[in-house]
Amino acid sequence: MMSTAKPSSPEVSARMSRQANRDTKPEVAIRKLLHAAGYRYRVNERVPGMSRRTIDIAFTRAKVAVLIDGCFWHGCPLHATRPKSNAEWWRVKLERNMERDRETNEHLIGAGWTVLRFWEHEPAAGVAEQVAAAVDRERAGRRPRGGGGNG
Repeated sequence: MMSTAKPSSPEVSARMSRQANRDTKPEVAIRKLLHAAGYRYRVNERVPGMSRRTIDIAFTRAKVAVLIDGCFWHGCPLHATRPKSNAEWWRVKLERNMERDRETNEHLIGAGWTVLRFWEHEPAAGVAEQVAAAVDRERAGRRPRGGGGNG
């Protein structure tokens, strides 16, 4: 059910629209570590079959989707806050973000992807290690397509 509440002011709306939604510091740090380790990936790849949704770091052949979520916007259990001004509007907005995350996860999993979600506060080195391990697992479990192999 959608609320009829609106942002508290044009200034708040303008500030929200300026929030980085790609190439954030955590995303860039993780990508640099993965690239340095020899992993190649796509950045801000569209979610297949879902308009206006993207995967932060996508390993398309291995079908591994990496999403780095901001604590405020995605409801981190450790760091999420709820603004007191215009509280109902924010509650609806933030809950819808979390619902959209669940929908995206379910869609990708249903399409055969491995979905890895991390919080922006998680150390980049640990995230990169987990991503690399998942990509390696998926690559090992999938048969090469096209030519090659001793079939």
